[in-house]
Amino acid sequence: MDTAPLHHSPALRRSLVLSLALALLGPACGDDGVSSDEDARAAYIGMDGVIAKALTLGMQGFNEASSANIPPQSGTGDVMGTIDITGQVDMGASDNKGMRLNIALLEYLDEIPEPDEELMIVYDTDPDGELPYLQLSLRNIPDGTITGTLTGDFLMSGDLEGVVTLDLSLSGNIEDDGTGGVQRVAGSITVTGTATSAAGTYDVNVTI
Repeated sequence: MDTAPLHHSPALRRSLVLSLALALLGPACGDDGVSSDEDARAAYIGMDGVIAKALTLGMQGFNEASSANIPPQSGTGDVMGTIDITGQVDMGASDNKGMRLNIALLEYLDEIPEPDEELMIVYDTDPDGELPYLQLSLRNIPDGTITGTLTGDFLMSGDLEGVVTLDLSLSGNIEDDGTGGVQRVAGSITVTGTATSAAGTYDVNVTI
């Protein structure tokens, strides 16, 4: 039997090496490229509604407060789950006030707008840990401005799993709600900052 080794041409050997290299590199590029950027963005996708509802509930608590502690306020997600707001507000006659609020979520899910409506990301907060913190400053109440920060961790399940950490700044306008209370001016609140998850960091710049 002839057992002499096979001798491929140099061109064929180069072709085989190139094919093997592309096969090895292909999956790595898919894992570390665009998909990671999309996941980093997706981790924040459902948070706009959380922020908007937290502001609305915080304003309700502000209007109902008769002491430094606001009455706890509760709301629901568009699809399911709950959001609860607790905290304190400055007392006194000044038309400038500060608020210090905590956000608690339980199986919270909002409807996701196009083109991402097929995503399902459920948000929770750790009941045994430090709750996300929303600090607000109201100036020239009732028809003035609102600024603040939102920081903390939110737990994700569904199409994404893990933790997304928000570090956001907010600014916009407030107005009389028609009953002597205060409400945010919808569409005036600018939210900027970062949402960081295992997929990476997404730069937030939205108006709610």
